[in-house]
Amino acid sequence: MTKAVLRTAAERPDLVAVAGGGDQLTYSELAETSRRTIAAVDALHAAQAHPPAAAPETGGIPVTAVSIDSAFHAARIVASLAGYRAVSAVIDPRWPLEHRIRVIESTGIGLVVSDSAELAPALQQRGWGGTVISLADFVGAEGSAAAATAPTVRDGDEAFLMLFSSGTTSDPKAFLKTRAQYRANVAVSSAYLEPLPGVATLAPGPLSYSLTLYAVIECLATGGTVHVADRFDAIDAGRRIERESITRIVAVPAILQALAVAARRSPERFASLSVLVTGGANLPASIRQAAAETIPDARLISYYGAAEIGFIGDSRDGDGTSIGVYEGIAVEVRDDAGAAVADGELGELWVLADACSDGYLSGTTDEVLQGEGGWATVHDQARVVDGRLELVGRAGDIAITGGHKVALTEVERVFEGVAGVDAACAVALPDRALGSAVALVIEGSATKPSLQAVAAERLAPQFVPLRWYRVSELARTVGGKVRRHAVAALVADGGGERL
Repeated sequence: MTKAVLRTAAERPDLVAVAGGGDQLTYSELAETSRRTIAAVDALHAAQAHPPAAAPETGGIPVTAVSIDSAFHAARIVASLAGYRAVSAVIDPRWPLEHRIRVIESTGIGLVVSDSAELAPALQQRGWGGTVISLADFVGAEGSAAAATAPTVRDGDEAFLMLFSSGTTSDPKAFLKTRAQYRANVAVSSAYLEPLPGVATLAPGPLSYSLTLYAVIECLATGGTVHVADRFDAIDAGRRIERESITRIVAVPAILQALAVAARRSPERFASLSVLVTGGANLPASIRQAAAETIPDARLISYYGAAEIGFIGDSRDGDGTSIGVYEGIAVEVRDDAGAAVADGELGELWVLADACSDGYLSGTTDEVLQGEGGWATVHDQARVVDGRLELVGRAGDIAITGGHKVALTEVERVFEGVAGVDAACAVALPDRALGSAVALVIEGSATKPSLQAVAAERLAPQFVPLRWYRVSELARTVGGKVRRHAVAALVADGGGERL
C-alpha cells in the first residue's frame, strides 16, 4: 500500500485518498501527515514506564489500536502507520467493555485511541501499563510532534495489521496480517473486484468490519479514493454518491438493500454507480433483484472470503451461495476425519491461499487456523457441485436430525420474500427421537399453515421444520447478523410464541 500511496502522491498529489465526516486527505497530505502520526505514536509508546509486552507473534513491534466512532480518523491513522514499523488494530467501540479489555490485554496492545470514559479506568484497575488517549488529544499530539522520516515500503514478512474474528458473542480471536499477505490479497481483489486507479469507492460500514477496513487498504493500494462514513443513512449516501461521482460501493448486503430502496425513490442519485461489491454475509436473491431493478447500470459482485484467509471467490448471479473460485486459490471439502469428500457431499471447507494468516495469536485462543501444507479452515461448511463451491454456513449452521445432515441456512433461505415473513432463523432443538429437530423462528405475521405450505412445496422432507415460533425481534450482533445460538436458546427456554 505504501508504494502506491507514495507513487500517487507524486503523480496525482491533489487526488483525494480518504474522505468522510466532512474531512478529507489528499494523497500528498496523507504522505506528509503520516510523519506526524508515527511521531506521536512512537512518543506515546516511549513515555510508558511499564509498557505492555506485545504479543510474541508481532516480533516485538508495538501495537496501536483505534477504537473510535470516526471512520475518517480510524482510516487515516491506520493508513498513516502502514509505512512504518507499527502494527495497527481497529477495535469496535460497541463491543462489550469486557471484550475490549480482554483483547487489549491478551494481544499486548500498548496504545489505544478511544473516547470511551470507562475503558482507561477499567484497564488501570487490571494493572495494564499502556496508554488510552482521546481522539482530540491524539490529534493535538500529532500537531505538536516533530515530523518523522518519510514512510517507506516495508519488508513483506513484517506484520502491520491485527484483525479480530469476532467480538459480539464470544471473546475475539486475534490474528496478524503481514504485508506480503495483504499484497497477495490486493492482487486477487484487483483482478476481480475492480478497485482501479482513480476510482471513487464508498465503503460505509464501521472500520472494525474487516470488509470495510480492507476496502480502505485496497483503495489506497490501487490509487483510488475511499469514502467512509461514521454512520449509514441511505438517503445521505445517495446524495453523497451523486455529489462525489462515486462509481463503486463495498458493503454488506443489508446496506445494499437499503440503497436499493433509496434508489427506487431517487434513481438519479445512483446513476454514477457501475460496480456494487458485497460480502460479509449471504446475499439473498431478493436483494440482487432489487439492486438490478433500481440500479440497473451497476454490476453486482457478491464475494466470499474470510478475514483470516483472504478472498476465495465470488458469485455474479443468484443468491450468492454458488461461488466461482478465484484463480490461484485452491479449495477442498473434507469430512470430520480430514479426508476429501466426493463432489456433492457436505463437509468442512479448507483453503490454500497466499493471503492466509499464519495463525491466531496464542494469547486469544488455542484454536489452530492452518493445517498441513498451509491449508486453512474457518469451519465453513460447503460442497462442490459442477466445479463451483456451494456454501451452507458454519459448523453451527448444520443440524443432525434423524441421521440427516440439514443445512439450517438452506432451510431459512426458502422463506425469504414469503408474505408475512420479515426475517427467519432456522435452529436445531433437542429431540429425544431424532437427536435434534429443526425449528423455524420468524419475525412477522405469517401463520403456521402458510409456513408449512411453503416448506412442503420447497423443501425435502428431512429439511421441513417440525416446530414453528414467532418472536418480536430476532437476536442480532451489533453488525446486524442473526445470532442463531441465542435464538435457539430463547425458544428452547420457552421464549417466543409457539405457532
